[in-house]
Amino acid sequence: MNKKSKIISITILMTGLAWIWLSRFPVDSIPASLVEAPQVGFSAPDFTLPDLDSQEISLSDYRGSPVILNFWASWCPPCKAEMPAFQKAFQEYAGSDLQIIAINATNQDSIAAVLSFTEEHGITIPILLDQTGFVSKEYLVHSLPTTYFIGKDGTIKEVIIGGPLPLSLLRIQANGLIMD
Repeated sequence: MNKKSKIISITILMTGLAWIWLSRFPVDSIPASLVEAPQVGFSAPDFTLPDLDSQEISLSDYRGSPVILNFWASWCPPCKAEMPAFQKAFQEYAGSDLQIIAINATNQDSIAAVLSFTEEHGITIPILLDQTGFVSKEYLVHSLPTTYFIGKDGTIKEVIIGGPLPLSLLRIQANGLIMD
């Protein structure tokens, strides 16, 4: 390698390192919602969304109760496949303080499709409508379905991305939340 090639290589390397250094985000400039991401061990972000009857529901309404929060859409095959298991778990745990809530990614779906799906399959789980996608973004949902298991203290205990989740896994997670 000749002297000119070495100088060019060093210049490119130094320029790259300078770019990396100058373009980094200082920790204090990153929004808190990105630093304290909704993940295991962190508090679940509170939200308020309308249900299918236009009633406003907040996660904080369920403080003190364990919550299973499922993000889904009516067009999503794994979401559709796991919804009967969520419905069965919802019925089985009706006498406990466990709450099961399905948040529809309505910004990617339609209310008509949600209503049609819930009627056709006899879904009685509380369905909340994330019409702007804000709650999905707040929870960093990049794939549907995504399910959060939240303890009585509001701390996220488990996150499962993908599906369909079998009823047996929902029971294991639900029992863990109830006993916690």
